[in-house]
Amino acid sequence: MHCRIALLFACLLPLTVRADWFAEEASKMGTRMEVRLWHDDELAARRLISSAMAEFDRIEAGMSTYREDSEISRLNARAASGPVPVSADLFDIVTRSIELSEFSGGAFDITYESVGQLYDFRRRQRPSEAEIAAHLPQISYRHLRLDPVARTIAYDTPGTRINLGGIAKGWAVERVIAQLRAAGVRHALATAGGDTRLLGDRRGEPWVVGVRDPDDAARLITRLALDDEAISTSGDYERFFDEGGERYHHILDPKTGRSAHGVRSVTIVGPDAVMTEGLTKTVFIQGAARGLAVVESLPGYDAVIVDSDKRVFLSKGLQAQR
Repeated sequence: MHCRIALLFACLLPLTVRADWFAEEASKMGTRMEVRLWHDDELAARRLISSAMAEFDRIEAGMSTYREDSEISRLNARAASGPVPVSADLFDIVTRSIELSEFSGGAFDITYESVGQLYDFRRRQRPSEAEIAAHLPQISYRHLRLDPVARTIAYDTPGTRINLGGIAKGWAVERVIAQLRAAGVRHALATAGGDTRLLGDRRGEPWVVGVRDPDDAARLITRLALDDEAISTSGDYERFFDEGGERYHHILDPKTGRSAHGVRSVTIVGPDAVMTEGLTKTVFIQGAARGLAVVESLPGYDAVIVDSDKRVFLSKGLQAQR
């Protein structure tokens, strides 16, 4: 009898909870996604990670140009004919994109897709000079007409298209980290390809993030110790093909409709992943010297740039840390 009572009492006791890191990886938005967090309740941690992955899915469903049923695909199909009502999410990210276009003098421009749609890096296809010339006038963020009251977007030039591939992953990891912070999580990371948002530190230690060599994924240019920051990297080794001694890659200069040259990779660190991702494209197109000046004009942001001669440039903030 006493054994039965003791057994019953033991069953009623709470299970021992062991705090630990919990993580999940998945292929979404055309890249590798990861969510990692510290929690003292495994079931709660799994629920939070599942919710974070669902948020990635939701964003991809609305913002992927590879899906004909996405909101951005419907916008591209209809906006040249008149104002199209859009979700608060899409309106917000397009607004942020235009602000970055204005700040960068047009180096960052989501309407690059007007020519970008003609490239297929997996099939090693690129547009002809005549095709680029025909579509280049359709590139300009000034072709976009936003009405914040009606929450609509229109394109004033037929053939204009937008693509959020240069900013949406940063926006997505910011959204995921905001979810985790609101749930009381204090230590976490959310990664979407080359874009990572860190929440807090790594349990008393900084997060250490490596910047890879553009020519060798196993070799690092440098390591950065980070705490509660975002870090984004863009390089000419992500989506590309080589032909006739020239590299054709996905980072297109909006002014030419061609792959930007002179830089191999750009890494930006700062407080907002939307900005860090957008700035990697901006700096890549502007070049090392001008790009460094732009980054150093923004409080809290730093850069690591590798140029076409494999020279490494660090912003003043990172130089001071070495």
